[in-house]
Amino acid sequence: MRKLVLVSLTLLLLCGAAARDLQAQQAQPTPQPLTFYYDYTVVPGKEEEFMNLVKTVGAPVRDKLMADGVVTGWGVETPVLRYPGGTTHLIWFSVANWAGVEKVLDGMEAQLAKLAAEDAKAAEAARAKRQTPAMTTAERSRAVFDMSKTRDWLTRDLVSGYAPPPPAGVLPFTRYNFVKVRAGKGADYRRAWEKYNKPVYDKLIADGVVLAYGLAVEEVKTDGEFTHFVWVGTANMAAADKIGPVFAADRARRSEEERTAIGDLFLSLTEPDKARSIVTRSRIFRLPPQK
Repeated sequence: MRKLVLVSLTLLLLCGAAARDLQAQQAQPTPQPLTFYYDYTVVPGKEEEFMNLVKTVGAPVRDKLMADGVVTGWGVETPVLRYPGGTTHLIWFSVANWAGVEKVLDGMEAQLAKLAAEDAKAAEAARAKRQTPAMTTAERSRAVFDMSKTRDWLTRDLVSGYAPPPPAGVLPFTRYNFVKVRAGKGADYRRAWEKYNKPVYDKLIADGVVLAYGLAVEEVKTDGEFTHFVWVGTANMAAADKIGPVFAADRARRSEEERTAIGDLFLSLTEPDKARSIVTRSRIFRLPPQK
């Protein structure tokens, strides 16, 4: 009888643990999208050729995968503020998961191999006519990029919000705010951000001010200068002017004690001297066609 009671108790504990595990799994949020960024430094005077390479090499791959439902958006951006040694152009694409990243990378490899074969065939035909072959795609790329400064990033949104897609032809501005959260404080920072900042961004989306926003981290950690970044997209700079006043209004409606507590909370969770921002302007912005 004692053995039976012990067995029953063990089964009860195991079932309880399994139920708690299931509840914990169900409580976990659905993984947010991944975004792959290519940071490029384009040789001065080669900006037009860079865009030609984008349109002939990468765009067909990303557009096809977007039509297939793999890529959920992609674009080309340039920083509004330039500085010595800084990135001049960035290309990004978003996918649901790592499998999507693999499909894009495989597609790019296949595209480059196809173009290389076409270049070799064209060069052979030119030499047969005693003509100078045109530059290959690889040679054009080497002439356009300072490859020693190329940098790739893979990021994942922790929190995000989206308005309905903007009208065709809109080229958004995006602000990236980079912050460094103190060691061991990542979960606390996310909770504070979702409690105090997310509702303001949701209101900005509802009011038609913001196109989209996200709180993101590197999926593969490669940099120690920041741990999190917030990205906010607007249709134009005039819309960006409205973000600060809405945040100010949210804080103003609170008591002085609460405003102080919020400020102290974020100061305690981050290293303020590490904060940095960049603003970019889209040169190409693609989303799937609306059904």
